[in-house]
Amino acid sequence: MKLAIPFLIILTLCVSSCKEKSNPVADNNSVESRVEKLLGQMTIEEKIGQMTQAECNQLTSKNDIKDYALGSLLSGGGSPPGTNTAQGWADAYDDLQKWALQSRLKIPIIYGVDAVHGHNNVYGATIFPHNIGLGCTLDADLVERAARITAEEVAATGIDWTFAPCIAVPQDERWGRTYEGFGETAELQKIFAVAAVKGFQTASLAGNSSVLACAKHYVGDGATTGGKDQGNVLYDEAAIRAKHLPGYIDAIKNNVGSIMVSYNSINGSKMHGSKYWITDVLKKELGFTGIVVSDWNGIDQLPGDYKSDIETSINAGIDMVMVPGAYKSFIVLLKQLVTEGKVPVSRIDDAVRRILKVKVQMGLFEKPFTDRSLLASFASAAHKAVARECVRKSLVLLKNSAQTLPLNKNIAKLFVAGKHADNIGLQCGGWSISWQGLSYTATPGTTILQGIKNTVSSTTQVTYSQNGAGAAGYNAAIVVVGEQPYAEGSGDRTDLSLSAEDKLIIQNVKSAGIPVVVVLISGRPMTVSSEIDNADAFVAAWLPGTEGQGVADVLFGDYPFSGKLSHSWPKAMADIPVNTGQQNYLPLYPYGYGLTY
Repeated sequence: MKLAIPFLIILTLCVSSCKEKSNPVADNNSVESRVEKLLGQMTIEEKIGQMTQAECNQLTSKNDIKDYALGSLLSGGGSPPGTNTAQGWADAYDDLQKWALQSRLKIPIIYGVDAVHGHNNVYGATIFPHNIGLGCTLDADLVERAARITAEEVAATGIDWTFAPCIAVPQDERWGRTYEGFGETAELQKIFAVAAVKGFQTASLAGNSSVLACAKHYVGDGATTGGKDQGNVLYDEAAIRAKHLPGYIDAIKNNVGSIMVSYNSINGSKMHGSKYWITDVLKKELGFTGIVVSDWNGIDQLPGDYKSDIETSINAGIDMVMVPGAYKSFIVLLKQLVTEGKVPVSRIDDAVRRILKVKVQMGLFEKPFTDRSLLASFASAAHKAVARECVRKSLVLLKNSAQTLPLNKNIAKLFVAGKHADNIGLQCGGWSISWQGLSYTATPGTTILQGIKNTVSSTTQVTYSQNGAGAAGYNAAIVVVGEQPYAEGSGDRTDLSLSAEDKLIIQNVKSAGIPVVVVLISGRPMTVSSEIDNADAFVAAWLPGTEGQGVADVLFGDYPFSGKLSHSWPKAMADIPVNTGQQNYLPLYPYGYGLTY
């Protein structure tokens, strides 16, 4: 089945143009001359230092930033500074930057985080729906605005670089990173990759609230056999180019500043060692001039010892290597490889040019420290309003028998059930405060239950029950169930059915003989055919983030349902993978499906 033409038209019309002024640093001809002048002053040790990215909480000493002339630091998921507030992050960033500026050439660091749905590591940040939900909005302008707000909140904490957007094309819902991609087709990645890059970087990387974007994971991460994370992709080159490369092509055309290499293999060969895909295709054929960065300890998965891993990955074309705790060994061994002639100095110089170019374009030499004025708008009402809009537009109505929805705000007695109804951690999913996410309220926000209470009449009796017992006598029920939080690796599943506990909650409420609305919180389509059959209305709410009010906005009719499935919905596990365009395409709900009022 092919995507309906109206769906394509809507997506195309939603792409917005960036209206900011051009970057004065990039516009003049001094970038190249500044980079060459600086490169000519550098020792081989300083060059290798620039290619090294260490994790801030794994530094042996802050002195190492200066002594090794480190080019970059990062905070891994769930690795905040001592005080996990926006102010605390800004203080920590400025302190670390001061150490970098004590190095001989005073080259500032560039600092990266996984701000993948808002500045999600920071307590109190605005957390947006994950990409799978954003892909259902059909609204590229909205996604650009969400990325713009994320950039503002990231920049408010001093951070320069977000490892986003993920433009994977997930093909198998068993993959634990399905929710990180915008949807199952190349066209969605193309459109939303451009929107996100524009939002993060704007037209001026030197802008006070701009951050460096990073398209990831290059390439084919969403197509591994069986949906196995970091697994093997059994595709020929034509299939890779047709489905998994287009998003990168459009991101490059829109000046994405960095691209992260994927853990996966293609036909048995690890991407981190692929000179063909990194140098021949990405850099030469596609003309990418930014930074190619490895994933977390990604080079370690190459065959051979660590020294050979370094040799293979650098010669393949990786410019900056994410070596969270092994930065000293990496530096020593890479210098040996250069001395032995196994890694050409020309390859080192190419990598460092790319890194320095980005730092010059970002204006880091002129303004290396946090712009504290940005803290005033961190998690502002205006930011949360956009996140709430994202939630509203991401919801997909799969079933609505007898016009159960919208619910009446003046309903006399409303029953709400399920743990997911009143839990910010479950709403946000993975990559939220903690790497794997948290199953409790770990950051401020509005739960779906609170959103319901905010919406209904003051005379409505709202009763909440986690287990769904006691619904008899109520006029209607909203049951909120779904997955527990997870991120890469641990999110891989062979069974995408609801837990026995959640099934029992639905049964308990259904037995009361009242209209039942089921809201599913999940990072992917799940095998819930029987639960859909038992519900009067069924809503896919994905992982909505901190602004649960957006769910209530639509359930009670203040806004219509407008979301369309960015993934085909399977009938059962035996049907997975099910993707539009394949032979014998028989999903429960097709790609692009979504009811409205």
